[in-house]
Amino acid sequence: MHQINTNRVVIVGAGLAALYAALKLAPRPVLMISPDPLGEGASSAWAQGGVAAAMSGDDSAEAHARDTMRAGAGSVDAEIARMVTDEAQAHILDLTSLGTPFDRSADGGYVMSREAAHSFARVVRVRGDQAGAEIMRALIAQTRATPSIQVLEGVVATGLIRQGNAIAGVSIAKSEGSASLALHAPAVLLAGGGSGGLYAITTNPPRIRGEVIGMAARAGAVIADAEFVQFHPTAIDCGIDPAPLATEALRGEGAHLINAAGERFMPAVHPDAELAPRDIVARAIYAQTQAGQRPMLDTRDCLGPHILTEFPAVAEACAKAGIDPVTEAIPVAAAAHYHMGGVAVGANGRASLEGLWVCGEASSTGLHGANRLASNGLLEALVFGRICAMDIADSIAPLEDVAEPVKLPELPAAPLARDDLVQELRQAMTRGAGVLRNAAGLRQTLATIARIEAAQPDCDALLNMTATATLICAAAYERRESRGAHCRDDFPEPAEPARRSRMTLQRALALRDTLLSEVS
Repeated sequence: MHQINTNRVVIVGAGLAALYAALKLAPRPVLMISPDPLGEGASSAWAQGGVAAAMSGDDSAEAHARDTMRAGAGSVDAEIARMVTDEAQAHILDLTSLGTPFDRSADGGYVMSREAAHSFARVVRVRGDQAGAEIMRALIAQTRATPSIQVLEGVVATGLIRQGNAIAGVSIAKSEGSASLALHAPAVLLAGGGSGGLYAITTNPPRIRGEVIGMAARAGAVIADAEFVQFHPTAIDCGIDPAPLATEALRGEGAHLINAAGERFMPAVHPDAELAPRDIVARAIYAQTQAGQRPMLDTRDCLGPHILTEFPAVAEACAKAGIDPVTEAIPVAAAAHYHMGGVAVGANGRASLEGLWVCGEASSTGLHGANRLASNGLLEALVFGRICAMDIADSIAPLEDVAEPVKLPELPAAPLARDDLVQELRQAMTRGAGVLRNAAGLRQTLATIARIEAAQPDCDALLNMTATATLICAAAYERRESRGAHCRDDFPEPAEPARRSRMTLQRALALRDTLLSEVS
């Protein structure tokens, strides 16, 4: 394999966490690996609601931490929750200074939305549902203007280079379908997103299919809470892949969930009705769908024509799907949205392998527990993006402020992940490891994953996906209870005490082999 040595910190990913970390590392030299033009293809740019932060006088970081722990169904790391919520306000002010045009009131205060399971309106937003796109626009502009940051666009990471118990670099390819080369670096930061695209119905961009988590797992990193996949209750059900998102802020404005008969069904499910925690609303939506009751989000009374200007992303998605939200209710479905699990990291952002840091959705910090509180995802990316940058700077030898740009040679062709296998994997995960799970379904999904791997064993991209899928299923099989986003109909009650899960790919594969041998 061709090898290149660089004295740049390598960041895999180009979403909010990656960009923020790169900026916080400046003027130390950084190399960002982005499969798409900078910022495109990242979940951050699609985030609608905003960033959760206690910005008003009647709110507090303590209340925010309490809501986070309550939503997380008992398995949130309380110290991490307190640390992240304490830092939230500072990061909003920092983003503002970097050019993010947050909605402001006439007196200069931040306009905030209330979302599910929050006790206050504390989600700082941009033009209703444009927060992710506008934050990314501001950070991309800053990144482009920072000389110490080199961005390799159209380059994909395929694996990690391990030497002993340490990560010494990353394998990269110039594009999907070309061979990899070894890029050796003093530190590697993974910030390449979650796993929603492993499911047939998802709100995530097409590339977000667990590959970054999978490459860390294949290198031997410990993965935490892999079984906790959050399904957003209100993806727009219009046959588009990925499914457009109807932001939770719509329910915060008073939108109701109704079924085909025009009946509201959430008041009978939870005292908070439409503003119940996401896992509860998602299961209620799923139940309505399974019963043939066509669930819908009705914004007509609370917003009427204002939805067109106050929530432009939702309005645009509806227009593309032929839905008029001013006069019609919006059909919705539960869709894979956010992976609470990921590479296990400590409070300093370090993974279990020396030389490897992880932040954003690819990590598992303990903040989200079994069910992420709405709009805490971007907040976690900001807080841990900075933490990882500071810890990397403190942990590696000083780098020269000027580094030679990395230039990639021409590389021979390599196999692409077969589309039929990827689609089969997505369908299998939806059937067996989706909103509702049980032992039989998880066992069958693991068998399907094994068969998919055997069909194309020489494709790193596919093996990265199947590694994460295997970990999700194995951890879900071992968690014989229902908690937060993990719901098993064969173990419907929570088990005490609450616990987090830790698993290596080696152990997940051993469990898979045992289960498949029992069947045969």
